[in-house]
Amino acid sequence: MKLMLKEIFETVSSRRDFECELSEIDAHLPVGFALRSPLSLRGNVYNRAGVVTLDYSISAPMTLTCDRCLLEFENVFEYDFSHILVTELNGDADEDEYVVCKNTVLELDELAISDLLLQLPSKILCREDCRGLCSKCGHNLNDGDCGCSESE
Repeated sequence: MKLMLKEIFETVSSRRDFECELSEIDAHLPVGFALRSPLSLRGNVYNRAGVVTLDYSISAPMTLTCDRCLLEFENVFEYDFSHILVTELNGDADEDEYVVCKNTVLELDELAISDLLLQLPSKILCREDCRGLCSKCGHNLNDGDCGCSESE
């Protein structure tokens, strides 16, 4: 989704609310993550004293695969983000502090996917105390002991 922000950049105290869904992001997700339904974005862009700010929330309902027991489960990841938007960077500006909107257009899809990927956990667990699989027989130890000897 592209947000046309010319009016926001030009008019102090202006504001624009938005709400949208993104569904074509599975190719960007790491192994073990799959969207159950479209990614939901809700937020606003506003110009306060000449500083244009983007505030938005992501809700990502996903089907996940536990890294320890390989069980599939569902979870909803919800995150809030805030970025300062600029039309161009000055020579001394740090690129990580600002989002550049070339021609006053914000590519919201790309930014949301990038923000989400940076927040997703690196280790997926179905629960904090997941015991995983037996290394001998492959039994899910969350369902009880398998009977294999621990000394083997």
